Amino acid sequence: MRLRLLLCCWLGWCAGVSAQPVGTPNNAEADYNVLLLMVDDLRPQLGCYGDPVVKTPHIDQLAASGTVFSRAYCQIALCNPSRASLLTGLRPDDIQVYDLTTHFRSNVPDAVTLPQLFKDNGWLSQGFYKIYHLIPSDPRAFGNMDDPESWSRPLWLPTKSVYGPKGEALRQRKLAEMTAAGDTMDYSNIPRGFAIEAPEIPDSALADGETAVQAVKALNELKNGRFFLAVGFYKPHLPFIAPKKYWDLYNADDLDLPDNRYPPRNAPTFALQKYADLRLYEDYKRVRPADDLPEEQQRQLLHGYLACISYVDAQIGMILKELDRLDLRRKTIVVLVGDHGFQVGEHNMWATKHTNYETSVRAPLIVAKPGQQAAGVVSNKLVEFVDIYPTLAEICGLDMPTSLSGSSFATLLDDPAAPMPKSFALSQYPKQVHGERVMGHSIRTEHYRLVEWQVTSMGRTIRELYDHRTDPNENENVADRRRYRKTVKRLSQELNNLLNNRI
Repeated sequence: MRLRLLLCCWLGWCAGVSAQPVGTPNNAEADYNVLLLMVDDLRPQLGCYGDPVVKTPHIDQLAASGTVFSRAYCQIALCNPSRASLLTGLRPDDIQVYDLTTHFRSNVPDAVTLPQLFKDNGWLSQGFYKIYHLIPSDPRAFGNMDDPESWSRPLWLPTKSVYGPKGEALRQRKLAEMTAAGDTMDYSNIPRGFAIEAPEIPDSALADGETAVQAVKALNELKNGRFFLAVGFYKPHLPFIAPKKYWDLYNADDLDLPDNRYPPRNAPTFALQKYADLRLYEDYKRVRPADDLPEEQQRQLLHGYLACISYVDAQIGMILKELDRLDLRRKTIVVLVGDHGFQVGEHNMWATKHTNYETSVRAPLIVAKPGQQAAGVVSNKLVEFVDIYPTLAEICGLDMPTSLSGSSFATLLDDPAAPMPKSFALSQYPKQVHGERVMGHSIRTEHYRLVEWQVTSMGRTIRELYDHRTDPNENENVADRRRYRKTVKRLSQELNNLLNNRI
């Protein structure tokens, strides 16, 4: 059923990686440009997804010209593996990337990435800032998972900080102290500033604002040729730093905190992630792992997250405005995607992802194709991030690698209710259970989410089942209830068949 955006509401390995030879475009639509907008830690808390509080006019305007996918799922809720999966079109188990430090080419050296496919077929392919994973404290060195083979030109990186003036000054002092002491830097001790800051500075004084300015320049430079531009924004990822004018859009006292600030009933404790990186920032260092945040800090975090969403929305608006001014929208496919979901209090998890829950793996996906027949419509079909690669390749008439894991959803852009070749979304996440590294695999169907944890040391499979018909917020694990035995058995068989067949 088609739903107009104004009525939209919350809704809830490949045998090898070698590609068939990439050839010349084979249809008349191959002259499309592609603008891929990737936003870090952005969950579907947007006006076009039915949120009544957040201020996202520019993203909402994009949605009005394209298709909002209300149930789009990443393959793993962590930056590096999610991005590597999306851009290779392969699942995390196929590329064996589950962390922040493994580069996908160490396991699949011959993979043809999405931007590489366009580059090899005559498009100018260029990336800006965080497309593949990088750590902003030193993106040119530490933690940079960029892939030079993807780009016609080297990845562009900003010179501005993701921190406000106070936080950056503190971070520089810490860095100088570490350098003087000869300390080795790893992810756990990267010099960080404050998690929260609302400086009175222009948008361009932060890394994302500088990135938007550079993307506008690139559009002007490339307006007469075919391009694949991937523009990555770091916010609303921690730290929650945005110019004060975006904080002023919200009143913390008026914000509604999640009403499920507790773990899912009957769920294994290891499946959750309470804080993750938050406690590494200076203003949250005193928070102990078992502590619950006082309500003032909870509201502060939600306030900061919303401010950062609105800040990024403004940067996206600047780029889209220039796309229109240059009359490029009529031949440019625009894709906006968050790399995974995010929790700001749900299940008492704060400023984190790192789980298989709906709030971690469901993320925004908006696709606007010139001339699409169903512009301004919501599709409720289940789609996965590995589907983005084959979709863009199909629309632009490109032969794609035979090893891709996803299925094209191009038909949904003209008919959001069109049948799809699959009715599931797979996600996964690794956890430590009694010292054993255990991979939890999840299957999301129309009505259910089943998660399976194969715990060898315990000689058993731990399961979670959430019934989205009655429990859209996944507040109670019902896997052990008698009435769900057949459902658990059926979904377990389907999940394991998919995994064994490397779908």
